Amino acid sequence: MHTTPMRRSLAATLSTLMLAGCASVDHDAAFGPVAQAAQEHVGQPIRWTRDADQRAASDARVAELLAQPIGPDAAVQIALLNNRGLQAAFEQLGITEAERVQALRLPNPGFSFGRLRRGDEVEIERGLHLDLARLLAAPIVGRLEARRVERAQQAALLQVLSLAADARKAQVQAVAAEETVRYRRQVQEAADAGAELARRMAEVGNFSKLQRLREQGFLADAALNVARAERERISARERLTRLMGLWGPQTRFTLPDRLPDLPATPDDLPDVERDAITRRLDVRAARLAAEQTAANLGLTKATRFINVLELGVQHNSSNEAPRQTGWEIGVELPLFDTGDARLARAEGVYLQAVHRTAETAVNARSEVREAYAGYRHAWDIARHHRDELVPLRRQIADENLLRYNGMLIGVFELLADARAQVAGVNAYIEALRDFWLARADLDMARLGPTRLTPPAGSAPAAAADGAGH
Repeated sequence: MHTTPMRRSLAATLSTLMLAGCASVDHDAAFGPVAQAAQEHVGQPIRWTRDADQRAASDARVAELLAQPIGPDAAVQIALLNNRGLQAAFEQLGITEAERVQALRLPNPGFSFGRLRRGDEVEIERGLHLDLARLLAAPIVGRLEARRVERAQQAALLQVLSLAADARKAQVQAVAAEETVRYRRQVQEAADAGAELARRMAEVGNFSKLQRLREQGFLADAALNVARAERERISARERLTRLMGLWGPQTRFTLPDRLPDLPATPDDLPDVERDAITRRLDVRAARLAAEQTAANLGLTKATRFINVLELGVQHNSSNEAPRQTGWEIGVELPLFDTGDARLARAEGVYLQAVHRTAETAVNARSEVREAYAGYRHAWDIARHHRDELVPLRRQIADENLLRYNGMLIGVFELLADARAQVAGVNAYIEALRDFWLARADLDMARLGPTRLTPPAGSAPAAAADGAGH
């Protein structure tokens, strides 16, 4: 009574397996979710350039962006379109998708043919063999491969987000480095003027040797600071160039003259830790890895005592005996290898994945707390420079100018004050740079693991530039 439904179920299963076996590699199906998530998180499109036309379209867009000064968003877009390392990550995603399709393909049947002679007797053997164990495990393998593709998608998306954050930070550092060079040169010009004036006054006997040597020492320090700033400018620009994948004439891009202004108020994120645990890609990937390991453990238990299961059809004929037909199943007997070692290994791998998932969650909470604290402190420091120190330096400069016009102070005091004012502005630039770097770190920490940028010590540099008088 139940033979018909059983036959229908078996037919449906075989039909599904046949369709899976005929499946083709669909790169868009694997890349589509990554592109959609990248657009959602980064706000910039990404492309997987697999042919000359797609490469030409990306090159045209990059050239259009390079025609203008490269802002933070433009740097991110160029990096996402032009970075070859990212394209290699997309190819890895395609490789994983191809391996998934290959794993779902039906195993090729095997055919054997034999011709044996015993005297006048000739015996012919024909066999058709199919890996039945692989056929029965195909649905489980399909689920495992789907999880593996999902993990590859998470890894590709994480690389997109990391590249976007690195490009944004590199653009900030490059602009700040160029601003620093300009202000360091202003300090050097003031030091050069002071040294020249000291030399002339010493020649006519109106300046002591010690005072002249002090001015020369300050000029030497200022020149050294310019050289260091120039080196940092080149390093920052080249790092941005590498992230954007530029070479040849493309490296002659321009940057904005100054960093964006400090926001009026910092972002208030009371649930940043909970939000990060929900959205962080590394936490999701660790969770998927644990789930996949658990599924692998289930498969290991199911196939513990079946190492080889092969179905074969026999068709033998002989000129001395009637034809033989039938079928056979070969099973490996678990006499020596009972599978307990493989099962113990699978359980250990699963527990290892559980511990790593918990570790990833703990680290994610800590990283996002640290990033948010760094962001708030960087805003406070930059605001203090902008609202307190820079205006104070400006007021002091105005007062000293009045005193100089009234002949109450000399030119050297005025030059020293000018150097101190320039150093104060340069310290604010460094504080503003640290804020935008902290902002990029916070954005990345809310989505995945990040390398937090240590804040630069701007106070010693400012003190060195303003010292001497």
